[in-house]
Amino acid sequence: MMDPGKLFDLPRPANLCRIVVAMSGGVDSSVVAALAAASGAEVIGITLQLYDHGAASGRKGACCAGDDIRDARGVADRLGFAHYVFDHENDFRESVVDRFADDYLAGRTPIPCIRCNMGPKFTDLLRMARDLGADCLATGHYVRRMESDEGVTLNRAIDPARDQSYFLYGTTPEQLSFLRFPLGGLPKSDVRAIAATMGLGVATKPDSQDICFVPDGDYARVVTAIRPHGALPGDIVHAATGEVLGAHKGIIHFTVGQRRGLEVGGQPAPLYVIELDAPGRRVLVGPREMLAVCAAHLEDTNRIGALPAGTPLTAKVRSLAKPVPITLDGALGDGAAVTIRFATPEYGVAPGQAAVIYAGDRVVGGGWIERTEKS
Repeated sequence: MMDPGKLFDLPRPANLCRIVVAMSGGVDSSVVAALAAASGAEVIGITLQLYDHGAASGRKGACCAGDDIRDARGVADRLGFAHYVFDHENDFRESVVDRFADDYLAGRTPIPCIRCNMGPKFTDLLRMARDLGADCLATGHYVRRMESDEGVTLNRAIDPARDQSYFLYGTTPEQLSFLRFPLGGLPKSDVRAIAATMGLGVATKPDSQDICFVPDGDYARVVTAIRPHGALPGDIVHAATGEVLGAHKGIIHFTVGQRRGLEVGGQPAPLYVIELDAPGRRVLVGPREMLAVCAAHLEDTNRIGALPAGTPLTAKVRSLAKPVPITLDGALGDGAAVTIRFATPEYGVAPGQAAVIYAGDRVVGGGWIERTEKS
């Protein structure tokens, strides 16, 4: 392993620096804290308590609550640096959880992890780190921050299975200048090995799964708890013929591209959710070919650095999707609206998702999908 100090690209000798580490209680952020301490810098750990499931979650690996806060504090105690917990539950509920519920009720497919990074994590945490006189804020995200004559860029992680660049497209150049991602050049196996070598109790802790405030994966239950009068029944309708094929218990149970759970029998071919008509409380279904879209219109876009002229662009419209070739209509960034056009039809593109645009491994920006054009 290389010199820990070089992993943080510190502006001066490590023993003169202060590194604030965002600690969720998982193995990744714990290893970042351990590497920061090994560099010789002064380390301060910060955990934002974003919600409190208590014993109800039934498992570790959610992040930012209960056992995870205790795990973060245990790492700090073992390594001998200060650790602070700040209650951000109200802000998190308003900016992330309530928005999540409202998006589902509007027939959209929300990505709350991006909202969290844009809000509590990369706004509030950065402010706290600066107030503490830190030289940088380090996190356990698997992305690479790179500097060149053209400025700081955000790039995909070396380990494609761990890459989290999709969730960080909203990061601004000013934030990138202060952020550090020391794990972006490491495979996860190396990270766990470092944790074990350093004697961290979280070395074998499972990775976080699903959305942190939906520990059991039941999104509809969470939405119903937040907006108890929002889940209203309606019809399941064939998108091509208009025929009513069945009934549903609320559009919050469905997302565009979904196949399972429709409970509509007697059809000659499998049916997928093609569109959600929230005002009419209709779930529109049809064969897979009706999911194909040729373009997506993006709102509230962000750009990271200059857009390289003549460089082929690709886009991801889901976190686990492969980047696909696109062309870009409009000026990306500064909150502007743009359109991405797919070289070949793309499937399962839903309003509410994010489209993240790449030039090679570099993230050049992205935005929220407002609507799509059918092929």
